[in-house]
Amino acid sequence: MNIIPIKAQAGITGFESPASEYQTLPMSLDEILIDHPAATFVGLAVGDSMISHGIFDGDVLIVDRAARQTNMDIIVATLNGVFMCKLYERKKQCLLSGSDIYKTYHLKEGDDFLEEGIVIRSVRNHRQSTKLAKCLR
Repeated sequence: MNIIPIKAQAGITGFESPASEYQTLPMSLDEILIDHPAATFVGLAVGDSMISHGIFDGDVLIVDRAARQTNMDIIVATLNGVFMCKLYERKKQCLLSGSDIYKTYHLKEGDDFLEEGIVIRSVRNHRQSTKLAKCLR
């Protein structure tokens, strides 16, 4: 894969020709973004509940089922039949949104809760991917 090391600064008015600075990485985007290929799936963020954590509607989520769990992970889970992406405060057993519009949810006895995996990376879609859109039809 070829990359151009662009270091954009505030107030930049243009770019010098980067052609002379191409570098070749000895890996693919899959290798850069995915740590455990056999335990990873890709999802699409829907809604605005995680915007303060940098996840926006339409972003691609890279979810790892083999990542080491830590407190305050951003996770994908099912809660009482609803698939969601939330910040998981493991110590207090609660799910937090990244928006003041949504309340904190404290897990209760009897909840059907399953952590599907940890969001290890998200990719911002500035333009909709036609290939991704075809997959989701």
